[in-house]
Amino acid sequence: MRAVTKAAADRGIAYVQDAPEPKAGDGEVVVEVAAASLCGTDRECYEWSPAAQAFNLNIPTVLGHEGAGTVIEVGPGVTNLRIGDRVAMESHLVCGQCFPCRTGDAHACERTRILGMHIDGVFAERVAVPQDICVPLPDAVPLETGALLESAGVAVHAVQRAGYAVAGRGVVVSGAGPVGMVVAHLAQLMGAAYVIVVEPNSFRRAQAERLGVITTEPSEAVVERSRELSGRRGGADVAFECSGAAAALPPLFDAVRTEGTVVTVGHPSRPVPVDIAAHINKKGITLRGIFGRRLWETWEQTLLLMSSGRLDLDWLITHRLPLSRAEEAVGLLTGDACKVLLVPGLG
Repeated sequence: MRAVTKAAADRGIAYVQDAPEPKAGDGEVVVEVAAASLCGTDRECYEWSPAAQAFNLNIPTVLGHEGAGTVIEVGPGVTNLRIGDRVAMESHLVCGQCFPCRTGDAHACERTRILGMHIDGVFAERVAVPQDICVPLPDAVPLETGALLESAGVAVHAVQRAGYAVAGRGVVVSGAGPVGMVVAHLAQLMGAAYVIVVEPNSFRRAQAERLGVITTEPSEAVVERSRELSGRRGGADVAFECSGAAAALPPLFDAVRTEGTVVTVGHPSRPVPVDIAAHINKKGITLRGIFGRRLWETWEQTLLLMSSGRLDLDWLITHRLPLSRAEEAVGLLTGDACKVLLVPGLG
């Protein structure tokens, strides 16, 4: 079987054509992967950065945690899936027993394992996964679109974490990668007064502009523009940091108004200082963070938006490549691209 693996604890990945065929164990299904999407974490795994090392990958492993496909084998104990079902996959495998899991916060499970890190992932022709992480797709949702739902769910979670406080509000989004783009798109759909997207890459800024938002490069002008648009409110109501760039977070505290909200989505590669006295105490800013998707509220919200026709994600896809070009796909993540798909069927 063809697959993309992380074979050693150093920089790089390997494309292989003789990966073991997955088998459906107890409570598992085998999914024929139709499409798998790359994200910044895959780049970190390629570079073997400190951020990747912190995940404690189970090496060797097949990479990839964003994917969709068709169930082709059902293991013992599977009760809610059948051969032929079309599914997307949640990447977080939770224990179901710890305090967060038992109190509605499974996204913060104390023993989270991750698809493509701790069990073989979706950068392969086929993958065996627990039935519990499979999300049946509505008939109207194509499989390629299903591969985008995991990352789109991060954006939905970010808006949820902000208390849905985007309607009629001023919104700043830092980073026009796929998650930031969906946050901006959702804010527009929900009736934001204005949305400013901050992005250094001109290709991504142009993509964001097609959503009808205001775009700008990172600079002091972000704060000025936010205050200009908000008038006597003194700044945006809510800001989302989606880039993971360490330098991107501090300006957002100046761009939002007193008693505003900042939601952090991206994972900086180093600690970021926060002026507690100036921003949290005196300015009263609420700082909130998210990790993954809220299980399973985020998935239900995302599927409802898609089924209604309100949320479209296909415009995010800029590249489709075969598994054999995975290294090129990783390189595109820092270039002129948005969502890059690995499509096993391309050969």
